[in-house]
Amino acid sequence: MHIDLPEKRYYKIGEVSKAFGVNTSLIRFWEKEFDILKPKKNNKGNRLFTASDLKNLKLIYHLVKEKGFTLVGAKKKMKQNPEGIVDKHQIISHLENIKQELINIKNQLS
Repeated sequence: MHIDLPEKRYYKIGEVSKAFGVNTSLIRFWEKEFDILKPKKNNKGNRLFTASDLKNLKLIYHLVKEKGFTLVGAKKKMKQNPEGIVDKHQIISHLENIKQELINIKNQLS
């Protein structure tokens, strides 16, 4: 999954949910369910996600939405072999970025 967000230090939950194409309530739910999601909160209590949080969200999204894992299954998978999942996911993400760049170049040439 390719998410198109500008390079920033923090992202609001609305920006993140729009980039992933899910409701904000789902992201809040995943935050409660998965220990690896730890967004910062400002004085008002608004969640501020970092680039590392986005990587973790991509991994969760990949397992739950794309691979069809249940939440319990996704948690088990992440605990059993966290490095292997992250490595495979990083490779897939890198290839998707390359694909997007090639599509952009193709569109510019047309």
